[in-house]
Amino acid sequence: MNKNPGSDGFHITESGDGVTFSLHVQPKACRNEICGFSGNELKVRLTSPPVEGAANKLCQEFFAKLLHVAKSNVRIITGEKSRHKTVSIRGVTKEAVLALLNKSSRSSE
Repeated sequence: MNKNPGSDGFHITESGDGVTFSLHVQPKACRNEICGFSGNELKVRLTSPPVEGAANKLCQEFFAKLLHVAKSNVRIITGEKSRHKTVSIRGVTKEAVLALLNKSSRSSE
């Protein structure tokens, strides 16, 4: 698995009010964490099980806390019933997300 953002096809789309990118979510993990890249998706582990929207809710809370935005600014656009999701986050820039991912990849080495 690749640990560097953008080097294996990971792509963030920036619009006027935020960013959009793809996730690969692993539910029922030991802890909540960003664990690298899988193709064009950011790989995320979440402690919540994938039942009744619990993992989706935790995903929104996790990214809201990481990026210092309100939970209402994090939306799952596609993949609510899948491990493969597309998220939209208002109020952040592409640079802020990439800086967070670079920080995460350095701290996990």
